Amino acid sequence: MERSPRGRTRDGSRPARRDVLRAGGLMLGALGAPALLSACGTTAAANGAGNVLRVSQPGDPKTLDPQKQGDMVSMNVLINMFDTLTTRGRDNQLHPRLAVSWKATSKRTWRFTLRPDVTFHNGEPCDAHAVAFSIKRLLAPATKSPIVELRYVEDVTVIDPLSLDIHTTLHDPILPAKLSLFGGVVVPPRYLSEVGDDGFARRPVGTGPFTFVSWQRDHELRMRAYRDHWQGPPSLDSLVFSPAPNASSSLASLQSGGVDLVAGLTPDAAQQLQGYSGVRLDGHTGIRTSYLSLNTLEKGPLQDRRVRQALNHAIDVPLLIKAVLGGKATETPALVPRGAFGFDPTVKPFTRSVDRARALLAEAGHPHGFTTTLTASNVDSNVAEALSGLLAKAGVHAPVNLLDPGTYAARLTSDNRGALGPMYLAASTVWTMDGQSIVQSNVRSDRRQSRWHSKEADRLIDIEELSEDPARREQAFSDLQRLMREEAPFVFLYQLDNIFARNDRPHWKPGSAGVLAMQSAEVSQ
Repeated sequence: MERSPRGRTRDGSRPARRDVLRAGGLMLGALGAPALLSACGTTAAANGAGNVLRVSQPGDPKTLDPQKQGDMVSMNVLINMFDTLTTRGRDNQLHPRLAVSWKATSKRTWRFTLRPDVTFHNGEPCDAHAVAFSIKRLLAPATKSPIVELRYVEDVTVIDPLSLDIHTTLHDPILPAKLSLFGGVVVPPRYLSEVGDDGFARRPVGTGPFTFVSWQRDHELRMRAYRDHWQGPPSLDSLVFSPAPNASSSLASLQSGGVDLVAGLTPDAAQQLQGYSGVRLDGHTGIRTSYLSLNTLEKGPLQDRRVRQALNHAIDVPLLIKAVLGGKATETPALVPRGAFGFDPTVKPFTRSVDRARALLAEAGHPHGFTTTLTASNVDSNVAEALSGLLAKAGVHAPVNLLDPGTYAARLTSDNRGALGPMYLAASTVWTMDGQSIVQSNVRSDRRQSRWHSKEADRLIDIEELSEDPARREQAFSDLQRLMREEAPFVFLYQLDNIFARNDRPHWKPGSAGVLAMQSAEVSQ
């Protein structure tokens, strides 16, 4: 039973969420909120915070070298110390950042014009030579970068101090968008040559609105405002990130004034905060898309399209969103999320019918269902258990195999496409706001996480990745979603809202990708 800070239910009755869970066979253990949360905390200002914003997210950066990481937790920190060539605004449109303009001068060349008088935190100029160095360093085998967005880039030519050409092996229609986050970070050539990769990772130097101060791993990372930033200094004097793998402890810290903003909240964790004093919950439409990847390549039931369709009919996504995610998500019909280029609103989700699922399973030779496994990171345990329960109603026995996040991530990015078993729960943040971001690694036959081989899908991906005509790309996306809807190589789930908990000090709004770029943030004293 969900309780108020004083231990009473807010309306004197059992919450509707519990009724919904029971009706759907989704009785799950709620994330327990610790006793610490029941105490009224002091404000951060009373603790001497001043003009400092303290942010908590689920983990620490993997590294402070922006070209040797490829995860949003790391990027959320680094985007405050490093600028990118382009940026995605709150309007979801692409805007200038270090680059003031760009255009395709030929099928395989993009020309970028840079902002003048930009300097790194050490005073080193950020010019075309620095950009060329950065892209070549990212692509160099010795860097071992996990960033894959620049796969078609083969060379960079400096035209003059503020102009450069990026050459690709094939036409890349969304290259400017790929330079708005991971692939677009610029690093200082002279400083890197002086301190080496290890020294750079220990004390990073960028052009961003904040400069590095210190990092105590598993405790806190501190930054201060860069007063000479080309866009002017941020309103904050200091920015502090702290990791909180346990959402409950992070939220306790919020109430006690240890942090001002908690990011990366799962909907079930957010539900525990409703009604607590001193805590505000903000929800924003997000672009992070969840799905079940099905291994269609290994012999077994999942090779049969009818079985895969049955799984989609069996999982009642609207019920899942209501009962487990507190309504903080939107159903996705065929992998590409709403808000991303290529989404086709005429492609409709599967009908949710256990009877239809059982009929398809019987037609495929499994009248009594079958047994498989469902692998997930333990941070998604509630969703995974709910999915397992919904599948069981259709006769599919899919016990959940939970892994710690590190093991899960290592298996997900390994070359073994079966490392996470026949069925695993995954999510992708479509930060380019283009459908290519989610299909690039998951669908085309030669890509790392593809577990479905289709010549037609490969052909359509080639069109949407390489065509110069936006209308042709859009049609390819539409055809691809219809093909995936028919072949069902995934169980299509939902796109999550970005959920934040905060006290009353921070004033900040994220874009759809939920990136924690804090240059525009302000705090009340």
